[in-house]
Amino acid sequence: QVQLVGSGGGLVQPDGSLRLSCAASGFTLADYAVGWFRQAPGKEREGVSCISSRYGFTYYEDSVYGRFTISVDNAKNTVYLQMHSLKPEDTAVYYCAARPNVGYNCLPLSEYQYWGQGTQVTVSS
Repeated sequence: QVQLVGSGGGLVQPDGSLRLSCAASGFTLADYAVGWFRQAPGKEREGVSCISSRYGFTYYEDSVYGRFTISVDNAKNTVYLQMHSLKPEDTAVYYCAARPNVGYNCLPLSEYQYWGQGTQVTVSS
């Protein structure tokens, strides 16, 4: 069955970096779009980034554009979210999610079906 395991969160100082990993099993990443989402305390979950590796399509939410990079290692069946220049407002539980490819891109972010467990990212001095 489709399974996603997220990891890599932690405590980091402002302007620091972290790399989140999402290990996938039960499916081939090339056949699925994968997204990263986050939920801060008291806020709704929001989509951060997504990738459709078969078509080379990526998306970034405005607040992370230029700071975060999503990538896929097909050999490891793993999706990464490299985060640089982290800010306190990036503090949240981060989740990866997947859905079968529909069209050439990974949008909309509202239609993801399979979810991994969250990993906490805390940006604080």
